[in-house]
Amino acid sequence: MRQYSSVEEFIESPNTVDFITRRSEYFDQFVKSSSDIVLTQTLAGRYVIGYIDRANFNSLFQTLGTGFISSASLILGLLDIANLEASGIIQVQQQPYLNLTGRGVIVGIVDTGIDYTLDVFKYEDGTSKIQYIYDQTGRGDSPLGFLIGAEYTNAQINEALQSENPYDIVPQRDTVGHGTFLASLAAGRETTDFVGAAPDSELIVVKLRGARPFYREMYLIPPEQENAYESSAVMVGIDYILTRARELDRPVVICLGLGTNFGSHDGYSVFEEYLSGISSLRGVCVCTAAGNEAQSRHHIEGKVSATETTSTIELKVGDTSGDAFISIWNNISDRLSVSIRSPTGELIERVPAKSGSVLDTKLILENSRVTVNYYFPVEGSGGQLTAVRIIDATPGIWNITLHGDIILDGTYHAWLPITGFIAPDIEFLESSPYYTVVVPSTMMASISCGAYNTANNSLYVRSSWGPTRAMVNAPDLVAPGVNVGAYYPTGYGSMTGTSVATAIVAGASALLMQWGIVDGNDSSISTYQIKAYLIRGCTRTETLSYPNNQWGYGRLNLLRTFTFMRDV
Repeated sequence: MRQYSSVEEFIESPNTVDFITRRSEYFDQFVKSSSDIVLTQTLAGRYVIGYIDRANFNSLFQTLGTGFISSASLILGLLDIANLEASGIIQVQQQPYLNLTGRGVIVGIVDTGIDYTLDVFKYEDGTSKIQYIYDQTGRGDSPLGFLIGAEYTNAQINEALQSENPYDIVPQRDTVGHGTFLASLAAGRETTDFVGAAPDSELIVVKLRGARPFYREMYLIPPEQENAYESSAVMVGIDYILTRARELDRPVVICLGLGTNFGSHDGYSVFEEYLSGISSLRGVCVCTAAGNEAQSRHHIEGKVSATETTSTIELKVGDTSGDAFISIWNNISDRLSVSIRSPTGELIERVPAKSGSVLDTKLILENSRVTVNYYFPVEGSGGQLTAVRIIDATPGIWNITLHGDIILDGTYHAWLPITGFIAPDIEFLESSPYYTVVVPSTMMASISCGAYNTANNSLYVRSSWGPTRAMVNAPDLVAPGVNVGAYYPTGYGSMTGTSVATAIVAGASALLMQWGIVDGNDSSISTYQIKAYLIRGCTRTETLSYPNNQWGYGRLNLLRTFTFMRDV
């Protein structure tokens, strides 16, 4: 193994890989007997974030078994580049007897950071409403019990705000603007012509560190795509928010405006399982963005009818494309193998489906290289993942033929990476907009948020459609998500997408959290109660049946939620 002079050098090294696994007696014994794993951090008492040199990752994989693929970090991306009134939030804020503004509640933002110098995050006396910033990209004193990043307290932020050079004291910046926008929309203070959904809530903000080189290479993330983050970093960020919220004795609403198509889309990954456990805690609510993938042509579903029959996936690659990563998932009862034909007709013969096996071949008459990996049974669902990577893909139509080795059900789903993680002219020819809700919004317990346009009450055209592979209805509801106004580091602007809708739902959830815990009306409230309250209050159209795969249970209407509570 390479030699490192300090823990910090090891953590920051591009040769370091992190991974997630469930804690077990077997894993604890493995850590004690192995010199490969240098550092571990336990989350929620059950999940372990481990750090290992990439040279030893394959041996770790072989030791833990092929099911471990569900423990490898997933790569997530940002889900977007007079709406509060339409959601009934302004009306609730204005109810004198409710007096709900998010007082006593924490809103947790796990994203690209925050511009803490904006007035929208300051009280009238100039002090900050941000209780903590955890900058995973920073260097300095890491929070106690955490292995990466730097922490900045409310006192330090206030000191910075009073300084002529605030970034000399708190150097964290949001260079993307996504996190700042969501934070202002969910919890921004009132200005002349703007107010956030929960203006008196406090903020804890996590700035995510970028994905490590190992995973960028593994998932073929384009070099120019900077906004790629690991699921392990998100989990560490959420654990930090929960730790600080407990110390402050505040309930917390967590807003996740990120997602990915890497993963099984059935709620069984370690990432989703962890989030589901968090969602059930008293005083915690998790809101997730459904994604903007409905029209991206990044999903296909099909069926292999019987053993020794086939089904073919056609992948169109445009003239300016680069690499393609295709994830093919099938159910626990089936085993599939693949063969691949390039646009010029070169055939990669049927690759035997042996768990953990890897085919890596360079085409003879083309520049393309193809790898095929099989993983089964995958931990959690027990199903099979077939990962096909086409590097420097030849333009034209690629045929990926699925062969039925063992077929009882025969259903399969395939996904390309989310928009931004793959060239725009790579798509499935016979794509389906269904099952396009992204991970982790496919989890069992969060509030999954789609988006609609308040200008005409139409569904946002890119808002992802359900259900999940576990046949769970998603999204749960929709909220305003088209041309919504809030604050960037550069000033007031607008944004479109389901992460915008999620920030609005998170703000609405903070008002319900205040009503329940701070004001003592439902002291055990958590995600599932808030979800139930919001669903019951949704505005629905008479010509549609609910729930459905586009609108969920309808359009967010917080005033209607409280009206129904009164009528009970």
